[in-house]
Amino acid sequence: MIEDKIEVNIAGGLDVPLPRMVNVRQKFDSVHLGDIPATVAKEFQRPEVRAKVKSGQVIAVGCGSRGIANIAMIAKCVIRELQALGARPFIFPSMGSHGAATAEGQKKVLEGYGISEATMGVPVKATMDTIIVGNLDDGTPVHMDRFAAEAEGIVVINRIKPHTAFRGATESGVTKMLSIGIGKINGAATYHQHGMDTFPTLLPKVRDVNLAKRNVLLGVGIVENAHDQTAVIEVMPANQIATREPVLQETAKKLMPQLYFDEIDVLVIDEMGKNISGAGFDPNITGRNRRAVQWNFGPKVKKIVVLGLTPETRGNATGMGGADIITMRLFKEIDIPSTYANIITSMNLDGGAIPIVMNTEREAIQLAVKTVVRVKPQNCRVVRIRNTLDIAQIQVSEPLLGEVRARPDHFQISSPATAFAFGPEGRLAPLPSAHEASTWATAAR
Repeated sequence: MIEDKIEVNIAGGLDVPLPRMVNVRQKFDSVHLGDIPATVAKEFQRPEVRAKVKSGQVIAVGCGSRGIANIAMIAKCVIRELQALGARPFIFPSMGSHGAATAEGQKKVLEGYGISEATMGVPVKATMDTIIVGNLDDGTPVHMDRFAAEAEGIVVINRIKPHTAFRGATESGVTKMLSIGIGKINGAATYHQHGMDTFPTLLPKVRDVNLAKRNVLLGVGIVENAHDQTAVIEVMPANQIATREPVLQETAKKLMPQLYFDEIDVLVIDEMGKNISGAGFDPNITGRNRRAVQWNFGPKVKKIVVLGLTPETRGNATGMGGADIITMRLFKEIDIPSTYANIITSMNLDGGAIPIVMNTEREAIQLAVKTVVRVKPQNCRVVRIRNTLDIAQIQVSEPLLGEVRARPDHFQISSPATAFAFGPEGRLAPLPSAHEASTWATAAR
């Protein structure tokens, strides 16, 4: 049993010198939408979109568990446009096994993103019950949320982005929501039994059964830029999802952020969670995936330290097994039932493995630096990020400054080198905001 404080005999102790850190801004394309309500309204003015919605129709609008920028605003705008066409929409959670795989848990996940009956002005209907609406050619049953299956029409809203475990024409997005998400835990568990490596072909087949057997009207695809801003919103009629989503997927790949380093000794991640990534922290950014997944994306990282969970993840620590070290604070925040429900459904049990737990953030970082082989602690190439969605403003250790200075097209230094700023309880001071970093950079010119 892990107590409130761990006493462990570490040869030589943890009093190791840490390299000094520098605030650095990574430069990404910042194209984004200026007027989201106007964009959604314009999409609903397209004749092929308007033709899908009938006056008086009861329409189920699916929203998921990811932390999507402006998701409450986008959902509210979609609801407004459906109502303007005479429809009677309601919202349902379309998120597989998330929210501890309970109806109330999934409702609370949506509330955490600002999506509730009070904010949306329509009912939120949550259930884990599903209806089998059809079968794949091999007999696999296709599950659909009961409320969605009983509605007269279905619309789903989701961000389109590269998946954390497989590559294909469609990865994380509308197709995944129309298969895994809308299938609740029954469908998610069924499809994961095929293995996630089959998802590039399996999930479109599941989607197509749902399209054929129920009146799926529209998919609302969202693409974000590297600054976690809404860059594209496209409303796709059901018969266009198969052709348009791959195009949006390519746009997402071009706009997604990255860490501009080939090799990192220690990566410090302030927070992880399901609102950040399905894997807690995105392997597309960290370069590290589950043991069974062949992965050639992102930098080579020797040690990963995760300091805490986001409030929005509500204790779901799925993906923590990808870290080497976590803090006692993170460990105490883990909700085991929520995490295990998600992990077991995915069939990838190593995502729930508990890494080395250290008492404080200071000790966690010191242990990581101490255990990088053939590198002296003061020479460690350390990168610190807030989370894998927010990597424009980062910190890097002095040994990386040569690489930073050599690539002014990718980096801008925004502070002098300073020691890690730990509080009296070993807590690390927050990363500076983009505004704070920009102020220093301007003054230094």
